[in-house]
Amino acid sequence: MPLKPLRSLLFLPATADHLLAKATERGADALVIDLEDAIPPERKAAARPMAQAAVRQLAERGATVVLRVNSDPALWQEDLRGMPVEALSAIMLPKVESLDQVEALAKALIQMRAEKAPPIAALIETPRGVLAAATIASHSALCALGFGSEDYAGALGVPAEPAALTWPAQQVLTCAHAHGLQCWGLAASIAEVDDMVGFARAVDAGRAMGFTGSVCIHPRQVPVVNRGFSPSEQELAWAERVLAADQAAREQGLGAILLDGRMLDKPIVDRARRWLGLGV
Repeated sequence: MPLKPLRSLLFLPATADHLLAKATERGADALVIDLEDAIPPERKAAARPMAQAAVRQLAERGATVVLRVNSDPALWQEDLRGMPVEALSAIMLPKVESLDQVEALAKALIQMRAEKAPPIAALIETPRGVLAAATIASHSALCALGFGSEDYAGALGVPAEPAALTWPAQQVLTCAHAHGLQCWGLAASIAEVDDMVGFARAVDAGRAMGFTGSVCIHPRQVPVVNRGFSPSEQELAWAERVLAADQAAREQGLGAILLDGRMLDKPIVDRARRWLGLGV
């Protein structure tokens, strides 16, 4: 089953039991149980049964649940052992740098669940991963690419700012769209949890670039991301006018449409339909 469009994906450390009670009230489109960066190596073994319980609990409450496993195959095999993968909407695989990494996880999931394997979101977080993104995005098991701005900037040894992140972010999202995948990320830091005005600017810039959503590391980021990756009231009103003009032109047998001094063609009409949730 395809993964529904997700704007906001809120990370929850697998060991953070205290966060689960209100997790489904935060407004996030998906909740990501994290077994990777949020869990130190010495706690991963203890975190796995806690992750299993969290996945079951959140899925029973109707949440869209995603699991971020570790990148090392030896570790993600342990992450998946005993995991109720049937309750997962997707699995995030971090630090992806080659198609083989995706293929290995896809095969393991098929062996676990036959035809019911959840799709994979490949996180592109390194220069090598960015260069391989076009190949990685071609795998049929994928539902999304994610751009890891913090890890990428860390690999360069620079702050996570647009000057360093714009080009690789565009590479990743272009590859994602070329294969019909969702693409989550920002060409900026996702660590900002205080300056929500600045964070909102980064979200708006991300949407303008072509990202379809973003991960969130704090609940206060969720409404900002949801708002930023949704059409505004003005955009929805414009989209309705575009479709009305398109319909009127069709009824008159006209191929060209003029609205507000601009010619409207198929790509613009398609964008209006997407904003109204009508598909293309």
